[in-house]
Amino acid sequence: MTRVHTGGCQCGALRFRIDGKPGQSSICHCRMCQKAFGAYYAPFVSVRGTVFEWTRGAPKYFQSSNHVRRGFCNNCGTPMTYEAADGIAVAAGAFDDPSSLPPVIQYGTEAKMPFVDHLHALPGHDTMDDIADATFLSDLVSNQHPDHDTDTWNPVPATGGKKEDDR
Repeated sequence: MTRVHTGGCQCGALRFRIDGKPGQSSICHCRMCQKAFGAYYAPFVSVRGTVFEWTRGAPKYFQSSNHVRRGFCNNCGTPMTYEAADGIAVAAGAFDDPSSLPPVIQYGTEAKMPFVDHLHALPGHDTMDDIADATFLSDLVSNQHPDHDTDTWNPVPATGGKKEDDR
C-alpha cells in the first residue's frame, strides 16, 4: 500500500499529507456525523501511527461534543477531520485518491438509514446524461481544486450564499 497520501478540501485552501500506512478506513452512521457531513453517513480514514501534516492552510474547528472537535475548511466548508483523544481521522473523500482507502468497518449503526444498504440497486447515470434537462451543464466550469498538490492556490471568492440574480 502507498505510504504517502495527499488530499485537501474542495477549494484547495487546505491540503494535507500523510506519510505512513493509514489506519482503519470506516463509515460512521451516527447522527452527529450525518449532520457534520450533511449526508447519510461520514467516511473516515484514521491517521494514527502516521506522520500527518497540513501542507497548506489550517482548518477551523467546531467542538461537536465534549470529546470531539471537527475540522473544516473555513473557505469552502469541506468537512476535513474528526479529532478525539484517541487520534485523528480524515474525511475519506478529501483524499486525492479515495478509492485506495476502501472502508473496512461501520460505526454508529444504530442511526443507519434503512435504505443505505440498497443504494447500489438504484438506477445510475453519468453527470452529462441529463444535459437535455440541465442545459447549464453544457458550459460548466469547475472551480474545484485538482486532486494533486499545486504550488499556488487561487481561491474563488465566496458569494455569501446568494446567486447573482438574488442580489
